[in-house]
Amino acid sequence: MITYEEALARLNGLADEGYRAFHSRLLKNENLKLIGVRIPAMRALAKEWKGETDTFLTFPDEYYEITFLKCALVGQLSYGEFIRRIDAVLPLVDNWATCDCFKAPCIRKHREEFLPKIREYLRSEREFTRRYALVTLLGNYMEAQYLPLIFESTERIDADEYYVMMGAAWLIAEVLVHFYEEGVAFLRKGTLPETVRVRAIRKACESFRLSAEQKRFLKSLSRTGHSALSDLSEENKNP
Repeated sequence: MITYEEALARLNGLADEGYRAFHSRLLKNENLKLIGVRIPAMRALAKEWKGETDTFLTFPDEYYEITFLKCALVGQLSYGEFIRRIDAVLPLVDNWATCDCFKAPCIRKHREEFLPKIREYLRSEREFTRRYALVTLLGNYMEAQYLPLIFESTERIDADEYYVMMGAAWLIAEVLVHFYEEGVAFLRKGTLPETVRVRAIRKACESFRLSAEQKRFLKSLSRTGHSALSDLSEENKNP
């Protein structure tokens, strides 16, 4: 059984000061303490420590890397074990990187069973819990049968919360890539918050998977939201 001190020693041995400073700027959360371990190295540690999930859940969340590893370890579990532990770790997620990297392959085989959790998380008071629901839809539910759920979920988001807004925009951008006609029809309904609509179009147009003609048409849809597009200041933000 690994101890907290042993885990910190391994992490400190993998620390990269340049990466720590760079990643800290991207995370934009002054409350986070980073050791500076790159994500591929942390994923490798999560595989190595696969049997240490319950031990890790007892560790203090002093460092970003420890919380990241808690989520990574829980994400590796079988569905039943994952469900038993997810509500213990999801409230710890307080940044976009941990949120977006918190993936659980077991969900794909249990998508219908997990839908009540998706709906529960979309109603959460926590910004990153709602973002987690959106990126989980993106990673596991990008199929025609789930488009009504995706559309409903993005219509109801609080567009004033940046990371929720960006998660919804990312999700709709992927719909436009995979289900272009359905995505365009949804945009034309006008029920999506304006900042989400404009940012989704921009993100979709960055994809090499859409044709030049499709991108031209999408850009024509974004003209009415030009001012919103200009106000996003994405240079100083992250997905």
